[in-house]
Amino acid sequence: MNIHEYQGKSLLKRYGVAVQEGIVADTPEQAVESAKQLTAQTGTEWYVVKAQIHAGGRGKGIVTETGSHGVVLAKGLDKVADIAKGILGGHLVTKQTGKDGKIVSKVLIAQDVYYPGEAQTEEFYMSVLMNRETSRNIIMYSPEGGMDIEGVAEKTPELIFKEEIDPKIGLQGFQTRRIAFNLGLSGEAFKQMTKFVAALYAAYEGIDATMFEINPVLKTSDNKIIAVDAKVNVNDNALFRHKDIAEMHDPSEENPAELEAKEAGLNFVKLDGNVGCMVNGAGLAMATMDIIKLSGGSPANFLDVGGTANAERVEKAFRIILKDPNVKAILVNIFGGIVRCDRVAQGVVDAYKNIGEIPVPIIVRLQGTNALEAKQLIENSGLKVHSVVLLKEAAQKVSEVLQAS
Repeated sequence: MNIHEYQGKSLLKRYGVAVQEGIVADTPEQAVESAKQLTAQTGTEWYVVKAQIHAGGRGKGIVTETGSHGVVLAKGLDKVADIAKGILGGHLVTKQTGKDGKIVSKVLIAQDVYYPGEAQTEEFYMSVLMNRETSRNIIMYSPEGGMDIEGVAEKTPELIFKEEIDPKIGLQGFQTRRIAFNLGLSGEAFKQMTKFVAALYAAYEGIDATMFEINPVLKTSDNKIIAVDAKVNVNDNALFRHKDIAEMHDPSEENPAELEAKEAGLNFVKLDGNVGCMVNGAGLAMATMDIIKLSGGSPANFLDVGGTANAERVEKAFRIILKDPNVKAILVNIFGGIVRCDRVAQGVVDAYKNIGEIPVPIIVRLQGTNALEAKQLIENSGLKVHSVVLLKEAAQKVSEVLQAS
């Protein structure tokens, strides 16, 4: 589960991670009040107005309605309301949002931490995540943090460092010191960075996160180490241990179709292709998407109906797929192991009849228990459904219907 920057920072603070202070607001008027409160707390007179969406690249992103960036410096209290107006309610487009962008319903009014001595500040990149090749957590970091970190990884990969954590003994002091050394720090900044890294890793483990990304980690002109941003992803399977974090979920940030599927118990991910997929099992889903690509199409989604592909779940899956106007065909690929193929076939027939005339071709491949009975059931239904047995046949049929559309 992704959470907003302001929420991520509140979690980091619990574990002693120094963060850029801020107060969230959802109207221009609240933004001004938040700025006043922030001045009382920190003494700051300049503020950073930051759009709160689940996407990176906000600093370079553009609000389509106003032309404002997603992160804007307000040089004084009198600037806050106008800047907030230029961000709130608009669609912020970044590299991670797609062309439609994401609507901004909240802004974070944060303190300006680039205070006097700006030339002496330094920006670093730091993330904590799982290395799936070794099944160990790693801290990935770079002395070249900021908005162009993607370019650093592409052009100067030698500036990206990794520190792997042994799960038997956890993060060690010599590792935090090595990180500070590789970042070119010394003196008080060196000490502060070792504390920062230790607290950050403790937070990562403590909240059952799957990813932390702090970009930038800032060394201020007076040698403080501060998390200026915070992208936090928490393991969905661990949320039962963190009821307070589960309450941070913002459904408005999710794709409506993905949210609907989640509520129906379906595993669904929206993609940009033209062939809808309905399968049972993640591995079969990946193979099905490969088949679609090989046939000349492109998968419009990942949709796993699970082991109980009954009529109700199949109908719900069809309805979700058909909400995508880009879908030109639907491929149903079910392996009858736990569930019998004839029951799935009956589910397809019942769903088709309940929905009414489905405007795109449907190719159904059912293999496993009672596959022949399932094929006969579909063929005798009188519906416009193409029934196949082999994956090769499914690919050929997908290619045919796409060429005919």
